[in-house]
Amino acid sequence: MFTRRAMMAAAAVATLVAAAPALAQDVSKLPREQVELVAPPFIHSHEQAVTAGPKVVQFKMTIQEKELVIDNEGTKIHAMTFNGSVPGPMMVVHQGDYVELTLVNPDTNMMAHNIDFHSATGGLGGGELTLVNPGEQTVLRWKADRAGVFVYHCAPGGAMIPWHVVSGMNGAIMVLPRDGLKDEKGQPLKYDKAFYIGEQDFYVPKDEKGKYKTYETAGDAYPDQLEVMRKLIPTHEVFNGKVGALTGKNALTAKVGERVLIVHSQANRDTRPHLIGGHGDYVWETGKFANPPEKDLETWFVRGGSAGAALYTFKQPGVYAYVNHNLIEGVDLGATAHFKVEGKWNDDLMKQVTPPSPIGAGARTGALETAPVAHSH
Repeated sequence: MFTRRAMMAAAAVATLVAAAPALAQDVSKLPREQVELVAPPFIHSHEQAVTAGPKVVQFKMTIQEKELVIDNEGTKIHAMTFNGSVPGPMMVVHQGDYVELTLVNPDTNMMAHNIDFHSATGGLGGGELTLVNPGEQTVLRWKADRAGVFVYHCAPGGAMIPWHVVSGMNGAIMVLPRDGLKDEKGQPLKYDKAFYIGEQDFYVPKDEKGKYKTYETAGDAYPDQLEVMRKLIPTHEVFNGKVGALTGKNALTAKVGERVLIVHSQANRDTRPHLIGGHGDYVWETGKFANPPEKDLETWFVRGGSAGAALYTFKQPGVYAYVNHNLIEGVDLGATAHFKVEGKWNDDLMKQVTPPSPIGAGARTGALETAPVAHSH
């Protein structure tokens, strides 16, 4: 006997098949482009504005169930991923293009998976039409009819949805306006670099001694993990899959004068990005490019289940910390990234007038005013 969900999926497929001849006749005339995805925080090469008409942009993603180390103490989880990374890779297309995704679930995996694009219309974002068991693959095509940055995630049904999402199975897609980004006056905005930061909450069970537990399989972990999840308190809140994933040798890089686009997603919880020592010159807080950007924000808000975008031109060299400004999550739980910026220091923007000195020495600050001061950057 068919379940209600199976019948709904069958009906959706039948509707799609019935419409296929007319759809294929139109789409078959469009040029096609095969894009190789790259792991975050990087984004595959793309044009910011285009003059040609719509095309079919083809992507391929392989689902990987894999063990992942998520902190510097060696804590391990059984992650579920798109293409092996947390978050999954960012896709970029232009408004009016068709996204054609081949989703592969190798027979080495244990579970069924699918993909729900928040940017797509109908069929639970494609989730109804992409459910693949181990050893299967499927192809989904949908039209990118609205511009912005959007989340995608696995949504196989019921309690599996949050479990798969907090196990790492989410990512983002950017649908650019065909003529590129614009400021609040409709003037063009361009970026020199773009980075994708996916924020992830993990829920790792502990043993009676307070140590993080390890499990033979994801299925073995599920009952304990579900108990931790239902308390709504993450044990780890990280950028790009691991504490320190975007710091130290993995820090993001830029130069003074470069305009950097930062796309930030969180598929499950609200977050509050803040660039310490910098700002959001232009911020699409809700991530939708049809809306004018806000300007000069200190901290912006990204709702759980969505993505936001911010443009900033770096003006000083040094190390900038980019954090979730719930500082408990940003500092204690791991949601911190670093930008290492090269260039010449601008004393007009900031200057250490006097170095630290014993209290009481302030009477002589006038004499020190003209002395050269080393910068801490």
